[in-house]
Amino acid sequence: MTSSPWDTIRKARAARAARQRGTTRHRAARNRFISPVARLVNQWWTRLLQAVYEGSLSDQEAEYQEHETTRDYLWNTAGTAVWGMVFPVLSIVATQLAGAEGAGMFAMAFVTGTLLMIAAGYGVRTHQVSDLDEDASFASYQVNRWLTGIAAFVIGLLYCTLRDYDAAMMAISLGVYVYKVVDGVADVYEGRLQQADKLYLAGISQTIRSGLAIVSFSLLLLVTRDLGVASIAMAVVTVASLVLVTIPLALLETERSAPIRLNEVTALFRQCLPLAAALLLFNLIESMPKFVMEGTLAYENQLYFNALYFPAQAILLTVGFLYKPQLVRLTSIWSNPRRRRRFDLIVVAMLTVVVGISVVAGLFMAWLGIPLMSFLYGLDFERFRLLAYLMVAAGGVTAAIDFLYAIVCVLRRAGDVMKLYLICFAASVVAPLILVNLLGLTGAVASYLGVMTLLLFLLLIEYVKIRRAITRERNPFLSRR
Repeated sequence: MTSSPWDTIRKARAARAARQRGTTRHRAARNRFISPVARLVNQWWTRLLQAVYEGSLSDQEAEYQEHETTRDYLWNTAGTAVWGMVFPVLSIVATQLAGAEGAGMFAMAFVTGTLLMIAAGYGVRTHQVSDLDEDASFASYQVNRWLTGIAAFVIGLLYCTLRDYDAAMMAISLGVYVYKVVDGVADVYEGRLQQADKLYLAGISQTIRSGLAIVSFSLLLLVTRDLGVASIAMAVVTVASLVLVTIPLALLETERSAPIRLNEVTALFRQCLPLAAALLLFNLIESMPKFVMEGTLAYENQLYFNALYFPAQAILLTVGFLYKPQLVRLTSIWSNPRRRRRFDLIVVAMLTVVVGISVVAGLFMAWLGIPLMSFLYGLDFERFRLLAYLMVAAGGVTAAIDFLYAIVCVLRRAGDVMKLYLICFAASVVAPLILVNLLGLTGAVASYLGVMTLLLFLLLIEYVKIRRAITRERNPFLSRR
């Protein structure tokens, strides 16, 4: 049976209509597709607006699970890694887009900003996350941190005034100072998440803040070639991340805090003062050659010093990744008097690991490290090969100091080493003044290695004294021999 021409026309029209319907559905589906990141941002924005509309962030129901060990490890590692990359990456970007002198100015501002961040943190994070019974309310912790943050920023302003910075250096410094002080303030909210056993959320917050700092600074510097504008842009996005992500996340995902108590705020200042002083002194000792160079050498030397230091910083971070997750276990081993010989063996083993990591870092610098630095920065680092080796040695020494100080804290004898830091602080003032004026950048590196070696030597002697004293306390008959 043959079909009529009209049947053929109807079939063609039906096929065309079907194709059009399919195309329409495909376009609609394509238009409805939203990337996972955009969907997550939309969900977070909706949740935040709803909480603000209802008048309270703390009264909202938490949506993220606690006790997520794998996520804790992954996101904490990611957050720490991205945070640690901010200075090296931005130094490379600044060198490529603004030259060695401008990058040196940015490096100097970052060094000062890091000290301000430590002052803002006031050594409270460890105290906060171990305060499981909440002897101090989270509201008191917040007040304490905001006060230290404001004080740190004011100190930064005073420093810029005393140094009589020009407009360009002032803009760079203020942008970096805001970024670093916000880093210090955000730490109390991320500590709250860790206290609630949601460390992975703290890692996400830190990753977002640090990632935005890298992206905003790099893009604005690429467009404007102005380090001041790029630094201020970094400050703006950092403040935005604090207000829109870090603070809401801590309030939404943890229990409502008890009210502020003035006695708790003052107690935090008093209890954390020794650790805050030790941290600040140690970082001042580390930074003193850079401050001496600022008054003596061109700013490009700041870039060279910090670029040479980054491999040393990698040693410090690597050692920290190895021992810091084990501090609770080490504390448990130490608490059992019968296992203290094992504790001593672990200390010796970890110091041996530090030496091994330092040797590997030195071999890498001799093979690929120095050519790679020259390529990344677009500068000739071959002439600094000896200084690179000295800085790697300084990195190993610094990592050993960091580990030994943590062990002394486990022994609850942190106050016993304060005099060592004061001695080395005095040395860190005198040695760079002499060596930098005599040898320039070489003198700065040599003085840094010398002072760090002195501190490690004194710390080792003090650790042996502390261990012997504790042994005598356990067995008083030993003191009569």
